[in-house]
Amino acid sequence: MNRFDGKTALITGAAHGIGRACATRLTAEGARVAVTDIDIAAARSVAAELSGAVALTCDVTDPASVSDAVAQAAAQLGGIDILVNNVGVAGGVRLEDLDEAEWHRQTDPTLHGTVRMIKEALPHLLTATGGGRVVSISSVNGLAAIGDVAYSAAKAGLVNMTQNLAVDYGAVRTDSVGAESGWIRFNVVAPGTIRTRVWTHSDESMERMRRIEKLYPLGRVGEPEDIAAAVAFLASDDASWITGITLPVEGGFLTGPAIAMPGIGR
Repeated sequence: MNRFDGKTALITGAAHGIGRACATRLTAEGARVAVTDIDIAAARSVAAELSGAVALTCDVTDPASVSDAVAQAAAQLGGIDILVNNVGVAGGVRLEDLDEAEWHRQTDPTLHGTVRMIKEALPHLLTATGGGRVVSISSVNGLAAIGDVAYSAAKAGLVNMTQNLAVDYGAVRTDSVGAESGWIRFNVVAPGTIRTRVWTHSDESMERMRRIEKLYPLGRVGEPEDIAAAVAFLASDDASWITGITLPVEGGFLTGPAIAMPGIGR
């Protein structure tokens, strides 16, 4: 099923984890993808495995880097139909220990970096045949009190920003001289714990992940491919009447932690 034949996509943070899985999934369904990341060596390695993909350096905290990446992606791919915002930085610092530098280290790439990407890609998305599509990766941290206040606040900001943009850009518009511009669908995927390098870089992290998976009613943490499948759905025409929503992909965690239920011992 090639839902993205003839479509192009720019994905941030695409050299590893969720971003890499998204690039792989969209390519498998026919898209030509710009694999962007600050780790350009890893981005090139990913792009080399994907038909028609290009690798580009993109630091979402640097407006010049964002502008250059979007321009190159549009030029090399022939436009941008889909934007997947996947960059996020967490820190685990409690509020009393959170200085301004640490606040900005987490919120700038996670929230403001997404704003930069959308603003720069907007002209291309508005001219996309069949409408532009933006899918941003938030987190269950943005939907409930799970800690990590700076990261969580930034992820929550993505949800409300997406709602506002979905309303602002949801229909064809006509300007004062009668020129029409296209429309864009904006949606969010909110993952739970996903098995990425954050959790697999040490024995201690892996042990913590094994403890966390007991909280999930489905009995496991997620895989990057679980999130890529949700992103592909929201970016596809299968979701053509869906905009402004946040789709939790979290193994039932927000429904109720499994550990709280009597008689459940995983």
